[in-house]
Amino acid sequence: EIASCLVGSEMCIRDRDYMFTLLKSVREYKWVSIITPILKIAEVIMEVLIPLYMADLIDYGIDKGDMDYVWKMGLILVGFTILSFTFGVVGSITVSKASTGFAKNLRKDMFYKVQNYSFSNIDKFSTSSIVTRLTTDVTNIQNAYQMSLAIAVRAPIMFIVAIVASFTINAQLAWVYVACVPIIAAVMFIFIKVVNPIFRRVFKTYDKLNNVVQENVRGIRVVKSFVREDYEVKKFKGISGIIFKDFATAEKLMAGASPVMMFCLYGSIILISWFGARMIIASGNNPQVGFTTGQLMSLITYATQILMSLMMVTMIIIMLTMSKASVERVSEILNEESDIHSPENPVTEVKNGDISFENVNFAYKKDSDNYCLKNINLNIKSGETIGIIGGTGSSKSSLIQLISRLYDVSTGSVKVGDVDVRDYDVKVLRDAVSVVLQKNVLFSGTIKENLRWGDENATDEQIKHACKLAQAEEFIEGFPDKYDTYIEQGGANVSGGQKQRLCIARALLKKPKVLILDDSTSAVDTKTDALIRQAFAEEIPDTTKIIIAQRIASVQNADKIIVMNNGCIDAVGTHEQLVDNNKIYSEVYYSQKNGDED
Repeated sequence: EIASCLVGSEMCIRDRDYMFTLLKSVREYKWVSIITPILKIAEVIMEVLIPLYMADLIDYGIDKGDMDYVWKMGLILVGFTILSFTFGVVGSITVSKASTGFAKNLRKDMFYKVQNYSFSNIDKFSTSSIVTRLTTDVTNIQNAYQMSLAIAVRAPIMFIVAIVASFTINAQLAWVYVACVPIIAAVMFIFIKVVNPIFRRVFKTYDKLNNVVQENVRGIRVVKSFVREDYEVKKFKGISGIIFKDFATAEKLMAGASPVMMFCLYGSIILISWFGARMIIASGNNPQVGFTTGQLMSLITYATQILMSLMMVTMIIIMLTMSKASVERVSEILNEESDIHSPENPVTEVKNGDISFENVNFAYKKDSDNYCLKNINLNIKSGETIGIIGGTGSSKSSLIQLISRLYDVSTGSVKVGDVDVRDYDVKVLRDAVSVVLQKNVLFSGTIKENLRWGDENATDEQIKHACKLAQAEEFIEGFPDKYDTYIEQGGANVSGGQKQRLCIARALLKKPKVLILDDSTSAVDTKTDALIRQAFAEEIPDTTKIIIAQRIASVQNADKIIVMNNGCIDAVGTHEQLVDNNKIYSEVYYSQKNGDED
C-alpha cells in the first residue's frame, strides 16, 4: 500500500481523502495532538543517550575504579531517566486527551450528520450499521489515533536514532540489525495482505449482529408469543460464531508474527554477544584500541530498542489494519451529503394550505425509471379535508411524504401555498406541514416532554387543548401523574391507540397549515376516530387535513377522496360518487359493510 501511495494510485488517494475527512474532527484537540509527538521524540532522545553514557560509565569509571567518574555519570544517567519518565508521563496524558477528544468530536459530527440526512440518505444505511459505526468503529479509530500519535512517532525515531548510534559505536556489528529488517518487513507485508480483508469482513458482520440484537429486543413480545426464543438464540450464536472464527483467524496470524520478531531480537543479541566478545578479547578491553565491554552492553541495549521499535511498528500496522475498515465506514457517514437542503434564498413563510401536484413522477432511487408514483396531477384547496384510500403498496405514503419534502420528486413539482416545496426553507416547510407517520414514535420522557416536540414553548393550556382535539385528554387524566406520566422508550407502556393519539396531539401543537395523518387512527375505535375528525372540522377549519386510512368510515365525510392504485390516482370524488362509479372504492366499501345493504 505504501508503494501504491508513492505512485498515486486511486486506492491511496481515496484512503487519503478518508483521513482528511476524519481529521477535521480533531479541532480543539489539535495542539495536544501536535505536542504529543514532540514529547515522545524527547523521550526517545533521552532513552537513546542512556546506553552511550552507560558505556562510558563502565569503560572509564567501573573498569578503572574511578568513583568520581562513576558518581558523575550516575547523576547524569539519573537525570536522563527522570527526564525520560517526565516526557513519557506528560505524553501519555496529552495523547489520551487528544484521542478521546477526537473520538468525542467524531461521534458528535456523525450524529449531527445523520440528523441532517433526508429519508433517502437514511435508506442507504441500516440502523444497526449506524450504531456500529458510532460505537465500535469510532473506538477502533480512537485506538489507532492514539497509537499513531504515541507509537507511530516514537518507534521510527527510536529505530533511526538507535541505528545511527549503533553504527557510531561499531559499524561491523551494527549490520546485524540491518539484516533483520527485511525479515520483519516481509512478515508485516504478508500480515497486512492477509489480515486486512478479515477485519473488513468482521465489521460488516458486526452490523448483522447489532441488527439481530435490535430486532430481537424490539420484537421480544412477538418472539415470546410464538415461542421462538431458541431460534433467536441459535441465530445470535450463528453470527457470533462467524465473528469468533474471523477474529480467531486474525489472532492466530498475529500470534505467528510475534515469534518471528522475538527470533530476530534474540538472534541479534546472540550474534552481537558472540562477535562482540571475540572483539573484546582481541583488543584487551581497551577503549583506546578497540571494542569494550561497555560498548557491547550499549549495542545489546540498542538491539533491544531497535527490534522493539520494529515490534511497535508491527502493532501499529495491526491496529491501522483493523481501523482501516472503520475509517472507510465512518467516512461514508461523514461524506454522505443530504440531497435535501434549503436553497440560497429560501421562502420563509407558508401563506396557506393549498397543495398542488403537477406532472409528478417519483422513484426512491435516483436515476431510476421504475417510478412508484406516476403522472400525479392533483389540486387541494386550503382548509379541505382529503381522504386517501388504496390497497397495500399503492404508494399512499409516498404521495404525502413529498408534501413535507421528506423526499424530492423525480420529475414535476409539488407546491404548498402556491410555492414549490424546493424553494422553501426546509424547517419552515416542515413546521407548516405536520405529518403523523404510520410508525408512531414516542421518546423516553414524560407525556408533556413528548408533546413539546411539536412546540417546545407550548403552555400547559395549549398542550391540554391539543390533547382534547386528539381525544387523548381522557386517558391522560386517568394516569396518576397525568401529563407528567413517564413514557418508556418507544411508548412501550401505552397502548397503540393511546400512542397514536399522543402523536396526533404532538402534531397539532405545531399549528400547521397542513395536517397529514398517515393511517394514524388505525389503532383507535371507530367512535374515537369519528370524534377526532369532528374536532378537526370544528377547531381547525382553515387547516388542510389529509387522512390516509384503510377504513371507509375514516374518509367518507371528506371533501374529496383520492383512490390510489399501483402508484397512480385511480379516481377522485366524494364518497357517494366513488361508491357509484369506482370499482376499487365500492368493493372496499361493501366488503366493510359486510353486505348489510343487501
